[in-house]
Amino acid sequence: MTIDTNPAEEPPAFNLTEVDRQVLAQTDEEFILHDWEDLKSIIARNDLGILKRKPSDLHRYLAWSASTKQKYGSITNYICQERLHWALPDTTTATTTTTTTTTITAAATHTNKPGVTSPTITTAAGVPADSGPVFPYNNPTPFADPADYKILRNDWPYGLSPGIAHLVVWLRTPVAVNPDDGDLTPESRALIEGFVLRTFVGRLAAEQRNGGGGLFADSPRDHVLWFKNWTALQSVRSLEHIHVLVRDVPETILLEWTGEGPPQH
Repeated sequence: MTIDTNPAEEPPAFNLTEVDRQVLAQTDEEFILHDWEDLKSIIARNDLGILKRKPSDLHRYLAWSASTKQKYGSITNYICQERLHWALPDTTTATTTTTTTTTITAAATHTNKPGVTSPTITTAAGVPADSGPVFPYNNPTPFADPADYKILRNDWPYGLSPGIAHLVVWLRTPVAVNPDDGDLTPESRALIEGFVLRTFVGRLAAEQRNGGGGLFADSPRDHVLWFKNWTALQSVRSLEHIHVLVRDVPETILLEWTGEGPPQH
């Protein structure tokens, strides 16, 4: 009997982009961290595909993703059970359910679970959303009810310069996207911008007014960025979420927003 001494490698836990492959070929010493000006430029161009994790973090993220999928069945299950504590809806029923805000049809896209399909979702305006499961929510308008979203630290942030924190806002409510490319509609972009201004920029501005005048040398707005990956770039497609980056924000305020400290790996 012949023994294969070079068995095939296990496939990666998610589809690697060309950027990912380039990062994996680097060392941490060769990697250039994203600084604030770089992030502003990337987000302004909507060139989100070039956002990168450090090589060592990407290696560990791949290993973590594989073991987490093995234990929980999918990354979505892990996030719902361990991070959000939201019950994951059953998406296997091939029926059509219509509410005043969301239509679920049996026309399906893929999920992380083999053999399980997730429904195509459209908002009240008939515009598709890119998340899979539909969670019960209190208000059909994203961000209108604090019970319909949760702000957490990103467990696996991009390779960012010191002083930049990476947060994720997870939503129960679907967010409308363009059907052609999965990018945000103008209306969705305006909704998210308003939420970011109220929640993050407003909090930093209040800190300035209440005696923290030396906190920032410039406007609080210049310390907050946000983006939402279009569908093809998302590593967790089944859960609606946006990314928020903040610069030089005290740990006390980060704790106030998220209820947790920095990720520990």
